[in-house]
Amino acid sequence: MKRSKINEAVRSATKCFEAHGWALPPEPRWDVTDFGLGKFDEYGLTIINLAEEKEYCEKLMYARRNQKTPAHCHGDKKEDIICRWGTLMIQVWNKRPGPAADGEAFRMQVNGKPRDVKSGEILRLGAGERITLVPGGYHEFWPESEECIIGEVSTYNDDVTDNVFVNPDIGRYATIDEDEPPMVRLLNETE
Repeated sequence: MKRSKINEAVRSATKCFEAHGWALPPEPRWDVTDFGLGKFDEYGLTIINLAEEKEYCEKLMYARRNQKTPAHCHGDKKEDIICRWGTLMIQVWNKRPGPAADGEAFRMQVNGKPRDVKSGEILRLGAGERITLVPGGYHEFWPESEECIIGEVSTYNDDVTDNVFVNPDIGRYATIDEDEPPMVRLLNETE
């Protein structure tokens, strides 16, 4: 992924956060990823890690229309995905996506209440709405609106070892082509 594309993503996210009243921490820990696929406009996400404690984590994320976060689950992490601004579409499965999983009924928390859903179902979340995902629950999400601010509150996880993507070609962090100076150093560049 070109550094210029990363810089552009940071500028767009910052502008959207500021326009909608989201103050950023003094030294935000940025992560901009194309999931190693080289198609940021199709598979991309801009993330700020707000809290990274032993017991819990919080992230503020930004995506534009047509940017998907590819189908994945977590081995240990339990998380709430919250639409903070815009409209977010999220597809859920109770096990690895595929013909055997599609249509199977299961129960999950939506807006803090149990709800019966079908594996493969797409849920629409408006601003303020949230979905709770348990370990092993596969999910993929994308904005329906032009831009979307997405929150995540979760138990601690290791992004390198706890993400299980359906597509085996996916990598958690982007490979960077330095075509201009960085505006910020990304999470995986500062560790």
